[in-house]
Amino acid sequence: MSHWNIAAAQYSGQHQSVDDHVTHHLRFIAEAARQRCDLLVFPELSLTGSGTSTLPPPPDDAQLESLLNAAHFYRITVIAGIPLERNGQRQKGLALFTPARHRILRYPQGHGASLVPGDKHLTIIDAHGDSPNLDPRATLVTSCQSVRDNRWRQSISTLQRFAHKYAIAVLMANACGGSALWDEKGQLIVRADTGELLVTGTLGGEGWQGDIIPLG
Repeated sequence: MSHWNIAAAQYSGQHQSVDDHVTHHLRFIAEAARQRCDLLVFPELSLTGSGTSTLPPPPDDAQLESLLNAAHFYRITVIAGIPLERNGQRQKGLALFTPARHRILRYPQGHGASLVPGDKHLTIIDAHGDSPNLDPRATLVTSCQSVRDNRWRQSISTLQRFAHKYAIAVLMANACGGSALWDEKGQLIVRADTGELLVTGTLGGEGWQGDIIPLG
């Protein structure tokens, strides 16, 4: 693939319902489509919020159908944050909406996901492995987060080292600001400040180029 256009949604919707979160997500998806993005990544638990002491219940497919329809309409792949129910326990997870599939795929959040341009699935990075199970064809790792202050500084340091060590670009979507893209050498391509916006990256013949697009 000669070009690949990606974006991190710096999204911090404080809504009380999944429907309102979905409507807000659709605004980001439409803007990413205007920027000709092939992939849009939202932060951790973006479709529900984090809840209080426990994770909220996972949304069902019917609640998320308009996001799948948008992925088909705009020909864009979307990764959003959701809770999962596994063995009676709730955990943080990812929902994948892709124009190549007519159903929503759900994954544990892990320590991120590796992607191959144009592929139809994610490879979740094992949170406990000494060496990550990266797809050898992958050119990007995504990280969905909602961190501030010291935890944010720790995250960007960890992700920068990961990009350099494994020679793969890393895109972080953070709800609290500071979303960023590093190239496969661990060089920072673009990093946002605060506010609702897209952090975009384009992979072409001269490597990665980045930009920041405020959400109008």
